[in-house]
Amino acid sequence: MKIRRILLLAVLLCFCTTASGEGVTLRTVTCFGGTDPAAEAYQSLLREYEEKTGNRIADTSSSSDESWKKSVLRDFAVGDEPDLLFFFAAGGDSAPILSRVMPIRTINEAYPGLNLPEIQALEEDDGLVYAIPAHGYWEGLYLRTDLFEQYGAPVPETWDDLLEDIRIFRENGVVPIAASLSDIPHYLVEMALLACAPAEEQQARPASYEEVPDSWLRAMEVIRELLLAGAFPENTLTTNDIAMMELFTSGKAAMRMDGSWLAESLSQELMSRLQAVPMPKRDGGTQEHCIGGMSMGFYLTRKAWNSERKRDAAVDLLAFLTSGDNLVRLSNSSISGTLLSSVRQMQESCAFLSPLQDAMNQDARECWLLECVPAVAEGSMTPEECWRTVMNRNPFGK
Repeated sequence: MKIRRILLLAVLLCFCTTASGEGVTLRTVTCFGGTDPAAEAYQSLLREYEEKTGNRIADTSSSSDESWKKSVLRDFAVGDEPDLLFFFAAGGDSAPILSRVMPIRTINEAYPGLNLPEIQALEEDDGLVYAIPAHGYWEGLYLRTDLFEQYGAPVPETWDDLLEDIRIFRENGVVPIAASLSDIPHYLVEMALLACAPAEEQQARPASYEEVPDSWLRAMEVIRELLLAGAFPENTLTTNDIAMMELFTSGKAAMRMDGSWLAESLSQELMSRLQAVPMPKRDGGTQEHCIGGMSMGFYLTRKAWNSERKRDAAVDLLAFLTSGDNLVRLSNSSISGTLLSSVRQMQESCAFLSPLQDAMNQDARECWLLECVPAVAEGSMTPEECWRTVMNRNPFGK
């Protein structure tokens, strides 16, 4: 019996020594993974935090796509959310998690020395801010200036310019726009809306099909029009975005619709051959506006907040990652040369609008992007049928 007591005491002493020596382990989930340009900086920051505090980070970050969004929301739904999360904010994606994350105001009240920023752009419908953004973003039309110069194609400032570019590149065996309509049509539909809809209609949130602006129908027609004009590769309805990226970076495609994250992942040499421009307008659209703003931020979950053991460490990690210098590192401002000049010009000339898809619930968004867009493009669904189908899913409902 005495020996058993001694062994038990030894085990307890070993456990306590290990716990106090290693601190706590925090779970984090972000989209700073895969080929994301901020992935290396994020992992470096986590290592610095571990060395500084003695705490440990169990990170399961991966690239942002629809499956990643689903996995995050699924974990929250079953109570398996992380301690710290980098996710979408102020839109349809964030609504399901708000009851399980902490308002920044509440954190500041409990830790008044932190003064964590409450950015109005990320305010939710309840008037509270739950996320701290890492950096802003923009979306636009990327051009291979080397190909435009080689074939004498005009920079697409008007819709006629764009159609002329499509004709020129198609006749010379170059894919005009590298786009997959099967898995990542996201940028194309937002650009089509910008081409057709004035700002107030692009930002509309109709409650029924009858309230859907006519410009939204025209935008879907534009996708069909571009396909028939030969804007996309022949396999656009079956290929994937990875193949389209390779097509563009290898110089086999002249244009690509994408976001600022693409620019941040390119080599300096390739940046010298690129230019970013707003989508040219058509039928009432506006080139004075671009897609952009702040859509994602760091959240502290209630699970971490309610843990006496983890709360201080989790708050400390949130403050560490969102400090000024560290946010600069995460923003990965590596754009240079010709591309940088065009980006600055676009940002100065455009007022930013949030993407329509960010305001939709997941079911409606996936229906619009992954079912309707390919069907409308190939002619098996009309724009009217598309929007009736999407609106039946109450995309903007509370």
